[in-house]
Amino acid sequence: MTELEVKNLIEAGMDCDSVEIGGDGYHFEAVVISKAFEGKRPVARQQMVYATVQPQIASGELHALSLKTLTPEEAAN
Repeated sequence: MTELEVKNLIEAGMDCDSVEIGGDGYHFEAVVISKAFEGKRPVARQQMVYATVQPQIASGELHALSLKTLTPEEAAN
């Protein structure tokens, strides 16, 4: 998978203000900023993002995705 493919999957699966992806084609890191995270605990935020790429994780196409999830307010600070 490419960084762009991972980004597109996340953006298609949830309402995001911003998605930044880094990685080597097998292991990726994502910084996802979304208003949808407001009031949610960190685990719930991660579950929301992982749900957008679950088929790719299940198939092994996407091996690892490390997440940093922020609300717009948290990102501004």
